[in-house]
Amino acid sequence: MKLILLAALAATMPAMAQETPAPQAAPAAQPTDATAPDPVGGYQPAQPAMSGPATPGVKPTFVQAPPPDQAFPPPPPLAHYPICKRGQFDNCMQRGGK
Repeated sequence: MKLILLAALAATMPAMAQETPAPQAAPAAQPTDATAPDPVGGYQPAQPAMSGPATPGVKPTFVQAPPPDQAFPPPPPLAHYPICKRGQFDNCMQRGGK
């Protein structure tokens, strides 16, 4: 009975307007420090691939993507890797032994 009331209440409520955050400009240069956190926006492109719709009559040019080792280079190694704490998985060594 409660589920029916909740479903009816949800159906009668107006939809809430969602606010999307304004896009932020990409920083000019990322720090190369290995202890820096991952970027907030993830590894997505800073700008869209196209600025608008394609115009008729223009033939698109396809360019092959670079290999993964160039597109996503591995981070530089740290001088020292401490033992991981509970819940930590990055920039540390797993505890070994039997």
